[in-house]
Amino acid sequence: MKAQIELLNKVATLPHHPGVYQFFDQKGKIIYVGKAKDLKKRVNSYFQKDHIDGKTRTLVKQIVDLQFTVVETEIDALLLENNLIKSHRPRYNVLLKDDKTYPWIVIKNEPFARIFSTRRKFNDGSTYYGPYPNVKGMHALLQLIRELFQIRTCALDLSQQKLEKAKYKVCLEYHIGKCAGPCEKHQKQSNYDETLRVIRLLLEGKNYSLIQQLKKQMQAFASEQAFEEAQRCKELILALEQFRTKSMVVADHAQNFDVCYIEKNNGLSWVSFLVVREGSIVHTYATRIEDPLDEALEVLYQNIIPQLRSHFSSAAKEVIIGVPNGVQLYDAKVIFPKIGEKKQLLELAQNNVKHAQLQARKQAMNASTNVQNSAMQALLELQSVLGLSTIPKHIECFDNSNLQGTNAVSACVVFKEGVPSKADYRHFNVKTVVGPDDFLTMKEVVGRRYKRLKEEGQAFPDLVIIDGGKGQLGAALEAVEELGLQKELKLVGLAKRLEEIYKPGFSKSLILSRRSLALKLVQQLRDEAHRFGISHHRNKRSKGALETQLDQIKGLGPKTIAQLFQEFKTITKMQEAGQEMIAKKIGAAKAQLLFQYFQQQ
Repeated sequence: MKAQIELLNKVATLPHHPGVYQFFDQKGKIIYVGKAKDLKKRVNSYFQKDHIDGKTRTLVKQIVDLQFTVVETEIDALLLENNLIKSHRPRYNVLLKDDKTYPWIVIKNEPFARIFSTRRKFNDGSTYYGPYPNVKGMHALLQLIRELFQIRTCALDLSQQKLEKAKYKVCLEYHIGKCAGPCEKHQKQSNYDETLRVIRLLLEGKNYSLIQQLKKQMQAFASEQAFEEAQRCKELILALEQFRTKSMVVADHAQNFDVCYIEKNNGLSWVSFLVVREGSIVHTYATRIEDPLDEALEVLYQNIIPQLRSHFSSAAKEVIIGVPNGVQLYDAKVIFPKIGEKKQLLELAQNNVKHAQLQARKQAMNASTNVQNSAMQALLELQSVLGLSTIPKHIECFDNSNLQGTNAVSACVVFKEGVPSKADYRHFNVKTVVGPDDFLTMKEVVGRRYKRLKEEGQAFPDLVIIDGGKGQLGAALEAVEELGLQKELKLVGLAKRLEEIYKPGFSKSLILSRRSLALKLVQQLRDEAHRFGISHHRNKRSKGALETQLDQIKGLGPKTIAQLFQEFKTITKMQEAGQEMIAKKIGAAKAQLLFQYFQQQ
């Protein structure tokens, strides 16, 4: 309650200026970063109304503190917001789902600079190009550079001091014409730098400019009758034009722009981003977006485009998008094309999103198939080691939970085809057992479970696993025999200590290999039953304790208390909601009684 009041006091004192605000949860972690033209109005809107959207309500409930930074303009706010989102990746902000580290091409800051791919960037003065989501295309570009230009690939220190000592010898690369031999001073630094200048144009995607320059050089060499140099230029031009065709030519003239298309489908958000340089697409990227607050498309465009442009170091002055209005960028013009080449590019981006969705579905199906195959292998192995007549496709597992005999509960989890069937899970509140008697508890819940299945004519499981040793297994067998189901039900016990499996009628236990798929399946069943039982036990215990506290308040009846717990779950969340919010649910008089009680505690 005190924290809520302090938070609202901070909101009330916010300035009417542009800036960036950060929301923190009770652990002091940033959960949301936003920008505003007017900080006070924007932040105040989170706390002044009941939000229809449940996700936004969830965000607001978790806010316990805020910080803000005032800036000069809304553009400055956008820049700062983007930097903070990239640094902290808050839970409720729009983020790229695909956070893989893509490779770069680096021109190393060293004499006779090497050119190679890397996944790590250093602030060492080197020049980095990328990142390249299409790794295959990046390697093709590097291969083209090594075929067209004499660039060294060795890691020798070619500083002037080292070269003066004349300790290096040319390698095979020199003899096959792939390197000009700077290690033995066969090539000057100035000539090497000229080659690097041409390569930089290629890496920057300025193929059109590079080809035009080479054509001028070719004509100049031809006019001077330097036919070998002219032929070399011609070969470079042909190779570059061929590569340019492979890298998806859009137009035969210089154009620089980005293309962004976002789509929402079945509750998921997807983005495709194209980087176009001088009429050629140099980067294509498609992935899922983390959109926890289910923002409008315009908001997604506004938040994602700066992240993508920063990711690909893009400074294009035009960005093609898939919505007609509602999006403004501080450093580029936004275009929604209806016809022409730019419309075709937008359709290409849209097609990339469709392919990304299809690939995700295929991967999910493959993963599901792998899980099913592994589960079937485990079931076949379990059938073999237990000597069952049929594959145990329907397995049930029981586990008990209590604290010194209080709030005793039992859980039954169900696996079908080797995977959890959570809709069939069942909790049991123990009714007939007094005190911490694990054996009688197991007998009661097993008897209740299969008596009901028998009466309702439902199918019995192929295998029943009892979490415990011989004692628990014996108690469960007594319940089954009393129901006359000893022929229909196959029971085994699982002891935790050595992961031993006990079969009825056998004096010795089975100990399976630690690598056994059957053992892993049985352990998964046991662990799931334990988790499910403990969860119910804790809820029952805490609910009883909380209801006992509120029962002390005169004027609050059982129905009101039940309503409060149904809405807010815990007393802490009731206090965080505040008296005004509680009053909307149960009335002002009852809310006053509740908060008077809180203040006395």
